[in-house]
Amino acid sequence: MDKNLKVIPVSSIFANCSYRVPIYQRNYAWGEMQIEQLIEDILGSINDPSKNYFLGNLIVNQTDINVYEVIDGQQRLTTLFLLENYLGIKFSQEALKFEARDKSNRTLTMLNKGDHDGLMEELSASEILNGYQVIDNYFKTKKIDKSELIKKLEKVFLVRVQVPQDIDLNHYFEIMNTRGEQLELHEIAKAKFLEVLDTKHDKKTAALIWDKCADMDSYIQMNFDPTVRNALFTNDWTSLKDNNNDFDSIKMYIQTAEDDNTAVPLIDILKEGKLRHTAGSKDELETERFESTISFPNFLLQVNAVIAKLAEEDATLDDKHFLNNLSWAWADAEKAKNFLYHMLKCRVLFDKNILKREYAKNYKEEGRWSLLRLEKYNDQRGAKPKYVGTFGDDDSQSNKQIRTLQSCLRITYTSPKTMHWISVVLTKLLADESCNMIKILEDYCITKIKKSEFEDSSGFGFERIVFTYLDYLLYKDGYSYLNKELIQPMRDDWHFQFRSSIEHFYPQHPVESEPWESDDLHGFGNLALITVSGNSKFSNVSPEGKISTFRKVIDQSLKLKIMSELVNLDDKKWTKQKASEHKEEMFKILKASING
Repeated sequence: MDKNLKVIPVSSIFANCSYRVPIYQRNYAWGEMQIEQLIEDILGSINDPSKNYFLGNLIVNQTDINVYEVIDGQQRLTTLFLLENYLGIKFSQEALKFEARDKSNRTLTMLNKGDHDGLMEELSASEILNGYQVIDNYFKTKKIDKSELIKKLEKVFLVRVQVPQDIDLNHYFEIMNTRGEQLELHEIAKAKFLEVLDTKHDKKTAALIWDKCADMDSYIQMNFDPTVRNALFTNDWTSLKDNNNDFDSIKMYIQTAEDDNTAVPLIDILKEGKLRHTAGSKDELETERFESTISFPNFLLQVNAVIAKLAEEDATLDDKHFLNNLSWAWADAEKAKNFLYHMLKCRVLFDKNILKREYAKNYKEEGRWSLLRLEKYNDQRGAKPKYVGTFGDDDSQSNKQIRTLQSCLRITYTSPKTMHWISVVLTKLLADESCNMIKILEDYCITKIKKSEFEDSSGFGFERIVFTYLDYLLYKDGYSYLNKELIQPMRDDWHFQFRSSIEHFYPQHPVESEPWESDDLHGFGNLALITVSGNSKFSNVSPEGKISTFRKVIDQSLKLKIMSELVNLDDKKWTKQKASEHKEEMFKILKASING
């Protein structure tokens, strides 16, 4: 083996060595989706104990004996540090350090010492604390055996790659972050599709469709040159023209656009690659306004699942075998054309009917849920895009309800491989764009609720959909108790946040009172779903203290808001009886929805 390559078990990656993350690297930024995916990869990778599993490369520059500067892979490495720390694997206090980031280093040191109580929020790195809390919540929710995972880590490996000693590290890092080390899998897939198409014009049409669909963070119409846009889409730009019902008809419309008397023929523009990442003038694009729910590779798997559903078959959304999942589609030219047509059609439907995050005006920093369709309007300078509510006005009851219902699913199924609701919706829309979106989504949620067997669950065994769909029902219908309205229906000041942490309202380890028995403590009436950061704030504070100190956390969950209102009744305390009655009330709401 090359002396610059070393294969290391993940269980020993921090043994007898130190890693330094240089200042030019960004902060730790992995969230719930990436962290859970890493754990699931480890858990699911070793079905055959005789085989090893590789998590990827860790690229380093050795600066001293057993001291390595991390060039690439720090997000994965930091997550492994948090995971192994959580599992109780011991290593040096110097195992991982961030250059010139005192909060990050202080947080890592305290976690390594096991001194969680000493982690004052204002003196700690919130992103690292959140990462640790995600791991803690995942293990509790999934009931994972720590000792079993520790054994698996001995069969999971990283390849530590030492860069040449004389390399310009700044230049190397810049290349790594702009070009990447190798072709992405979706780029390989694109080449496979183009390879089986017969004519040059087929290939160019396919490349055009592919490249425009690949930009997921703007509406597909605006990714096309104006000439092509007008050829492909209806006069108001909202849909593909009726005659664009297969790959060859789309190719014909693009050919017509080429033959127009434009300043530069479309084919020449394609040859020069000018359409790959641009779409007309800068002022007609809002490149940073919208953020897609899924990435382009995950969108390709959604299209694959839609085509499978149309054939009454199943297809996975798991990207572990990405190329194999799609390989049927480049078996011959006709299958490739069929897939490419559905890609474009699904992308139009996706942009119009699946929510995004929108960063504009008062929401430019934190973003908000957005369910808008693109339409054309004309001003003195010509045709421009405008964004209006997909199901009526943006603030209409239908649009608000569908947006909230989709955001319920979005924050529940955070991993792209679990977002089956998207392919369900797209399949229905392909058959009938006027389908009942609310019924489709509610039926999907109810199916999940039934499968969860929530009435027999306890504590961390409750699935997230039980909490999130209940909050949706409370949002939709409101809630009153003893003739007092506690939750107003369709309130404008509430929306779903990325909540994944099950919180005990009466704490598991109360400081100044007696602990509850298990059935009361872990019953649904004493639980709510909140954000990871909210969970770290709540800790072992009493219900009364939580209400007075953490109002913003309380307001994350409509169920939790009801619980806080119940505290203010009678003796101003949260009791076992109140928790039990609240459980029955909430179960009654869920069962009423299930029974229609």
